[in-house]
Amino acid sequence: MVSESPPFWWTKIGWQAALLSPVSLIYGAIAGRNMRRARRAPVDCPVICVGNFTVGGAGKTPTAIALAHAATAAGYKPGLLSRGYSGLISKPTIVDPHHHRAVDVGDEPLLLARAGLTVVARNRLEGAKTLIAEGADIIIMDDGFQSARIAIDYALVVVDGKRGIGNGMVIPSGPVRAPLKEQIRHVTALLAVAGGPAADPFIRRMARSGKPVLEAQVAPVNATDLAGKRVLAFAGIADPSKFFKSLADVGADVVATRPFPDHHHFAEDEIRSLVEDALRDGLMLVTTAKDRVRLSGHHGIADALLERLTVLEIEMVFDDPAAPGLIVDQAFANFRKRKFPLKALK
Repeated sequence: MVSESPPFWWTKIGWQAALLSPVSLIYGAIAGRNMRRARRAPVDCPVICVGNFTVGGAGKTPTAIALAHAATAAGYKPGLLSRGYSGLISKPTIVDPHHHRAVDVGDEPLLLARAGLTVVARNRLEGAKTLIAEGADIIIMDDGFQSARIAIDYALVVVDGKRGIGNGMVIPSGPVRAPLKEQIRHVTALLAVAGGPAADPFIRRMARSGKPVLEAQVAPVNATDLAGKRVLAFAGIADPSKFFKSLADVGADVVATRPFPDHHHFAEDEIRSLVEDALRDGLMLVTTAKDRVRLSGHHGIADALLERLTVLEIEMVFDDPAAPGLIVDQAFANFRKRKFPLKALK
């Protein structure tokens, strides 16, 4: 796996993690205290936060998109809120997928914008106000579970059932963002994705605390386009190996793979190498939707790559099809309790 996170985070605890453990104790103490003492400003609509326990991907973005679709189907206007991954954004910005590039607003916000009104903001409170001013009546926040300073009415934490939380240690010894005991206190429900035993400890802990556990699968949308095809697959996501396996699972013949770091912006020589290798060996170039948006808006050799490129589109499919709608309903119920606490007691 190639990622911005160190490989030892995703293996059994070794000497690197042990060496950094004193720093992790300090980091964890500060992160836990910040979660306990956080002053979360109320906003005038329900807020759903889709987060995870660790650094790296677990399926937050497709989950947020699924919830946005559910909110839209129920007659609401969802607003999607992201911090983005670009240092160029200094104030809340409404994402325009026809104008912005990934280097401007980040790759995930461009995907979220397909599902509804999306704002990128370093200050999530200001971002929430912008969404409400634009007519949003429910906010779905991609990430920010540990750090957001706005009131959350429903915190859905996503866990990859196969990858889990790595070595289970707090940054920098491992990928965990804050002590798990403190994080679980703030969770409304757990979403276990892709099956696998790695989510089992959290399912048991949630059961003991009386909190619901939902299950879902990341499902390909266009699998038939790839079945039987010889492909060169490349990806710059948190876990490229998961993408490569997904291609094999839908019947693609994965002849060659090229993993890149998460949120990677491709250099011209990297793009040229991908195109030349695919042409030489007669392979179909396949990547993720996130990588596709990072390649858009460039010229020259990038255009040649985009012309040859196929994307494996995915969606988050809940085992209970009614679950996304029920999450939206519960967020509204929790919002009403937050806004009118005295009426809730009657």
